[in-house]
Amino acid sequence: MPSGSVIPSPTQPPILVTPAAAAVPVGAPVSLAIGSAISPIAAVLRDPAIASVSIDQASQRVTITGKIPGTTIVTVSDVRGVSRDVPVRVAYFAGAIAQRITVALTGDPASSEFVREQASRAVREAAQTRPGAQVVVSADDVPLRHPLEQDDIASFDVPVLIQGNDLLEVDGSTHVDVQNVAVPRISPDSLMVSDYPERLTENGMLFTADLRDQQPSRFLYFHYNPPDQPSRRIVLRAENLSREPSIVQFISGRGGPSSNEMEVGHTATKRFLVNLVQNQGRLLTLAGNSSTEIVSQDMPAGSVVCNLLQLRVLSGGSVHLTLFAQNADQSPEDAIGGGALLEGSHLHARGIYPIAEFHFATQWRVDGEYLELPVGQLPLPNHLRGQALSGDYGVLQSFVVNVENPLGTPQAIAVYENPRGGRATGTYLIDGVLVQSHQVPPYSRYKVRQYVVPAHGFVRVTIVTMPEAGSSLPLRLIFAPDDGSVSPAAPGSPIY
Repeated sequence: MPSGSVIPSPTQPPILVTPAAAAVPVGAPVSLAIGSAISPIAAVLRDPAIASVSIDQASQRVTITGKIPGTTIVTVSDVRGVSRDVPVRVAYFAGAIAQRITVALTGDPASSEFVREQASRAVREAAQTRPGAQVVVSADDVPLRHPLEQDDIASFDVPVLIQGNDLLEVDGSTHVDVQNVAVPRISPDSLMVSDYPERLTENGMLFTADLRDQQPSRFLYFHYNPPDQPSRRIVLRAENLSREPSIVQFISGRGGPSSNEMEVGHTATKRFLVNLVQNQGRLLTLAGNSSTEIVSQDMPAGSVVCNLLQLRVLSGGSVHLTLFAQNADQSPEDAIGGGALLEGSHLHARGIYPIAEFHFATQWRVDGEYLELPVGQLPLPNHLRGQALSGDYGVLQSFVVNVENPLGTPQAIAVYENPRGGRATGTYLIDGVLVQSHQVPPYSRYKVRQYVVPAHGFVRVTIVTMPEAGSSLPLRLIFAPDDGSVSPAAPGSPIY
């Protein structure tokens, strides 16, 4: 080595910090492991108002405790003068995940799809969130792939993620115990309807009524939040005004939110009829002098929401029901503003109607006049002061038709749908099979079902349907000879 040259000093190994950045909850500590440092070490926060810092020299760990939301830097150094800047973010947790919940439901049996949907919804509702946070739970992540029979139970863990801007993610799971409780099927005594004001321009009460023991009721609501309005939420609250607990069963079919009002009504009807046939519902226990939210349905600006419910008190005293609209950033548990029902400029149905179901049986000969079955044609009187229910929306209509063939050869016949008021969609349970119709124009005629009636024989046809919110009624179901038109579900048919 030439004389006079300077020997370079060796490069100092850098300080290692794990994790490399600190996400610190407000009011809680986070520990950083320090490596490749020579004690004693030091740690200094640039903004001590956001967090505090402490050092354990023996284990070479730095602990940061959050004070208020914000970002800062902690500089870690050792006796060599080597330092390392560590980004620090202090924020609130996005929420808290429920550790364990019990879901009591009904179903004969309860389908795996229904159980997964109810379990994921219950997990989502059990989570606690900060404003602006979102609970992410997928029914696909519920590990149940078989029907749950009556009086059976199932237990599983459901993964949950809670996230939000400027909040710390919470990732975990909720243990769910599901019980399928056997309860008898019911027919409602009345139909409650909330479709007024259909167009919402303010928050407040939309409907209120008492649900009494031994007096089950169906409930239909249909509301629209215009594009120039803030995002809202529809909430159905049940309140037990007695000192004794009450148990409520409810069957539900939600539609929306969507800007397509016909699709919203169609989806709600389909879901409700499927759940009704299976007696698939939820059981809620309301402690004395307590309340709970049966439904909480988001309604962004420019969207329509609809729900069909069937409710009854299984035990205990009467339960007071209140449907109300609130802003989307409010909690569903918030108090309802104002004591009067909202009003609107365009009259729609709001009230309690005495008929929730029609049942009709008849016979038809294939060589006779066409048989026409009206759907949504009879206006129902209102038990409350208000509009009559035109269109029979929410009214279940059941038909049994014995089709007779007195002729010596088999006869091809069909059941046709024929809207008479305007564009309409349809949902039918025909001989126990779900048959649906996309929207069709008024006075059109499409086959929904085909039959061949044997010579000197008969075919028994059962149809269960319900006028769909958002559609223009009435509609006729026509029994007639097969006219050779497009078959149901074939290309060119609206039936699926």
